[in-house]
Amino acid sequence: MRSLLFVPGDSEKKLDKAFGPGADVVIVDLEDSVAPQNKTLARDIAARFIAGHRHQTKSAIYVRINDLSTGLADDDLAALVPVKPDGIMLPKANSGQDVQQLSAKLRVHEAESGVPDGALKILPIITETAAGVLAAATYANASARLVGVTWGAEDLSAAIGARTARGENGRYTDVFRFARTMTILAAGTAEVVAIDTVFPDFRDMAGFAAECAEAERDGFTGKMAIHPAQVPVINAAFTPSTEAVKHSLAIVQAFEAAGNPGVVGIGGKMYDRPHLRLAERLLARARAAGISA
Repeated sequence: MRSLLFVPGDSEKKLDKAFGPGADVVIVDLEDSVAPQNKTLARDIAARFIAGHRHQTKSAIYVRINDLSTGLADDDLAALVPVKPDGIMLPKANSGQDVQQLSAKLRVHEAESGVPDGALKILPIITETAAGVLAAATYANASARLVGVTWGAEDLSAAIGARTARGENGRYTDVFRFARTMTILAAGTAEVVAIDTVFPDFRDMAGFAAECAEAERDGFTGKMAIHPAQVPVINAAFTPSTEAVKHSLAIVQAFEAAGNPGVVGIGGKMYDRPHLRLAERLLARARAAGISA
């Protein structure tokens, strides 16, 4: 789950384009990119498109439903669960309790649609409200459906009254960097992946690539995209290099050969258990990206 590409659910033309760029996940959006008067239409278009085209793509398909407070989520689920998307993106999640509530709803809709229990996974956006940021630690053990957590800045700006999320230098201000940090920590606590938020200026590819590199450095394993041109940049940034894979494999093999001690020496350098854990995580990411060690 490196690249996650948003596409409006009410545009068959855009849906068709979204399945081509090689995104690991296509997020069919029923929320922000769909006008209120088009919600019903978007459900119909999205359901028909997913049912008719999912066999044509290797991408996983997630649906971003409307948040639980809108009263629209149940209709979204009723329309989309029967076509068996891989997961649901939950916007404006306030805590792990929202994930539990969505999980309960999914269980009912799966049963009614003949979908195996637990088939649909959940990826919540956990920083779009002030309460959500402060409840980041509550996602641990919230649900077996939870595959990751991600964050967003635009809705949080509106929620707290911030005029902008970024300073003049283009970097996030302290409040938003805190939300970003809490997302990484929430993912670590819940032992799921951390997905970085979108980069709105899709024409600034240099700035986008730099932000991807920074996110990968800090512990994110993927990033959301708003334009197909961003997908290859994301995939490149979050795919472990051949050198990194070889180095990580050497660490794992050294620990195994030594009987899994607390510390091993490789090439005159000492590596302890945290280094082993990092190596194992990188190798897992490499396997997910189709890279053999």
